[in-house]
Amino acid sequence: MDKIPGRSCPLSYRYAADAFHGAAALAADTLWIAGGLYGNRYALLSLLEAFGAEPGAKALVFNGDFHWFDAEPGEFERVDETVRGFHALRGNVETEIAAPADGAGCGCAYPEWVGDATVGHSNAIIGRLRAAALRSGRDLEALARLPMHLVAEVGGERVGIAHGDTESLAGLNFSQEVLATPQGAAAAERALVRSGVKVFASSHTCLPVLKGFPGGRAVINNGSAGMPNFRGERYGIATRISTRPARNPLYAIRCGGIHVEAMALAYDAAAWEKRFVE
Repeated sequence: MDKIPGRSCPLSYRYAADAFHGAAALAADTLWIAGGLYGNRYALLSLLEAFGAEPGAKALVFNGDFHWFDAEPGEFERVDETVRGFHALRGNVETEIAAPADGAGCGCAYPEWVGDATVGHSNAIIGRLRAAALRSGRDLEALARLPMHLVAEVGGERVGIAHGDTESLAGLNFSQEVLATPQGAAAAERALVRSGVKVFASSHTCLPVLKGFPGGRAVINNGSAGMPNFRGERYGIATRISTRPARNPLYAIRCGGIHVEAMALAYDAAAWEKRFVE
């Protein structure tokens, strides 16, 4: 059976769980992680303001798919330049912009519960975005070289970060739908143990998750930093992991000596919608 663009991803997206066994790439008292910015420059401003207000040793990681709706050369350039000033991982969007694989489409690996219309729209968006990226003047080879995962250390605890899950850049094992099943939750617990991290921070699925596991472990998926996550609301969400609690998290869990939190990014939704239509 032929692979359907948007519903499959290349083998190059995959990595082993022991990819998270190496030395931490960074250490901080407070770590912010933003997956799924999707080219929303207003959400980007909100994120930078919140991160800038943090005291002490801190780091910001853009967890893939920071491009998407910025399908205009100037907009693409601005988002890319800002993001690349911090730690950045590539998601399927950046991968398929910079080094498109035959038949991958958007590289989303959409499961069966996502309708064909969404798959078709996503494949059309990546085509238009790729054209804008090529005209932007940005170094797309450097974009293709961004890592797929990294390990950070917060308060002495190891935090694994990837756009998807412990197996693939576009993995769905930490989605709401999979973790809601007993089999999916059990598999996620085993994956956390194998990866050797206390907390795993993901994105990709556009729906937020925070789930605790035995041994003080947790999976947090920030859903989307640049799009609404809850019905009737218009804010994005970023992940905050810190040795001290935030004042106003949306929801949180404590894992040993670190606080794992979902933080609202209250961007200018009206301005973003106007720009989106333009």
